[in-house]
Amino acid sequence: MRAQSGIIQPPSLISVKNLRLTGRRGRGPETPIVENVSFDVAEKEMLALIGESGSGKTSIALALTGYARRGCRIAGGHIHVAGYDVTAMPPAELRAFRGKTIAYIAQNAGAAFNPALPLMDQVIEPALLHHTMPRRMAIERAISLFELMALPSPGTIGSRYPHELSGGQIQRLMAATALITGPEVVIFDEPTTALDVTTQIEVLEAFRTVRREEGFTGVYVTHDLAVVAQMADRAVVLKNGVVQEEGTTEQILSAPRHSYTQALLAANTPRIRNNVTETKDTGKDVPALDVRDLVVGYGGTGRDGRPRHTILSDVSLPVLPGETMGIIGESGCGKSTLIRAIAGIQPWTNGGITFEGEPLAPRIEARSAAQRRHLQLVAQNADLVLNPAMSVGDTLRRVLTFNGDAATDVEIGHLLDMVRLPVALADRFPPELSGGQKQRVNLARALAARPRLVLCDEITAALDTVVAAAILDLMMELKRELGIAWLFVTHDLHALRSVCDRVAVLYAGHRVEFTPVAALETPPHHPYTRRLENSVPEMRADWLSDVIGQRDQACDMAPAMPSSRGNGCCYVSRCPVREAVCEISVPPVRRSPDGALISCHLTIQDLSRSTAPGDQS
Repeated sequence: MRAQSGIIQPPSLISVKNLRLTGRRGRGPETPIVENVSFDVAEKEMLALIGESGSGKTSIALALTGYARRGCRIAGGHIHVAGYDVTAMPPAELRAFRGKTIAYIAQNAGAAFNPALPLMDQVIEPALLHHTMPRRMAIERAISLFELMALPSPGTIGSRYPHELSGGQIQRLMAATALITGPEVVIFDEPTTALDVTTQIEVLEAFRTVRREEGFTGVYVTHDLAVVAQMADRAVVLKNGVVQEEGTTEQILSAPRHSYTQALLAANTPRIRNNVTETKDTGKDVPALDVRDLVVGYGGTGRDGRPRHTILSDVSLPVLPGETMGIIGESGCGKSTLIRAIAGIQPWTNGGITFEGEPLAPRIEARSAAQRRHLQLVAQNADLVLNPAMSVGDTLRRVLTFNGDAATDVEIGHLLDMVRLPVALADRFPPELSGGQKQRVNLARALAARPRLVLCDEITAALDTVVAAAILDLMMELKRELGIAWLFVTHDLHALRSVCDRVAVLYAGHRVEFTPVAALETPPHHPYTRRLENSVPEMRADWLSDVIGQRDQACDMAPAMPSSRGNGCCYVSRCPVREAVCEISVPPVRRSPDGALISCHLTIQDLSRSTAPGDQS
């Protein structure tokens, strides 16, 4: 309820005092989730809540709306938001408060929209429910928000459906849904965690623009300190539900006082491997996996025998025994499609794949038992792979039994130890595990088949930096101990540099560069590879403004040319150093002195001389 006259209102727009949140499993005892947390947020300020998984960030953010997840409750303390005593509000007032005074932008925007309804109907729904404006005005406001957030075709994008938009566009539309009522407070809960680096830039800049125009107060939940540097004025550092440190963003990032904050900074600092395997494809070694001229698409085939709509176009990729091959590119570039084709769950139209010298059938059911066993896939979302009704031990036992191995408790304990999990977790179920623990079980499930090649599809994308670093270290240990080859799909250049030997860069279904990871440190590179490298956020406050300014300058300098069609370069419409030949001719593959294979019309010398602002295209 809003504070009445005569009652002293809190000095800040958000005031949290001695907050205590608890949770309970079944009929067990209550355990603390958040303990004695206090902070204030001034009007129009952006506060970051930072910490690793399980630190209580999201629980605190949800508590600001008066909500606690099932099995949890607000057990103590006081929360005041925009003059409302949230902890004293009855359910009816909370429903009026949520979506009007305070709005919430979740991590997975795709799950927030109904796939059967046009987007405009869903974006304006909060305004109609809260009676803040009539439908026509709500549509006009939605379009103005679309324009602020640089969405394409703002006047008509609302007539489209969720599946017709990219992840970054959906995330911005979710922000428009939250802002449609003009809330005083907006909570951002990891809204860019699963986005690739170039899309993340667009979304962060859109959020900053709309914040300047709308003037709301914000709480930004994240584990990415580089994002904190761009978005927040102040930060609260959490661990195990307890505040470790609080201060301005500049102080937290440049002079952290608490040892835990220092550890978070270290985990966010790029790690360059000093033990990179010198992997050279001499042509004499038999690749563990050899992808040759692979074409994947849909919509039937044309007269030329190629699919009418192509996802992967003539992609080749040799993976040598015992190496870690990285695949990187923006969302929609074909990374996951390539992994699915290799795994046998996405048929291809042309080309072929061999595994240890033997051809792989396009469909997994047509492959031999040995091929199915020794080629394993670890998916990004462990929740979609692990049966929530099956214990960890039974999950591993099922794989061992299927492959005819001894499914003893000793072997299950060995598998858990292999992924650095305690044996006691064998009796627990997936919903009882943290995100990092579930991903390790997901990895143990693949290792139970004793594979020779493991396909990893964005397995660290949704994990905080501390947990992700532990998973990457584990991959390196297993590579050394078991000689496993890895195919590692990611949009995280930091992760790629820390574990990979060689890297394939995909753009629009084409392999535009194939390079030893050590060669990433020095030019020349494909213009798109440089774009990816320069899109990795840095822990300095002016980084986002700098990269946006440099991109705008590059666009001004680049000649106006239509998008690629026919046999032209796939990157021509975005390339800042393009030439007339790029529009009409497929680029040749050039080899750099460091062994990088680059598909570009520019010579190696010209690519070496190409510098910013074109690098920031």
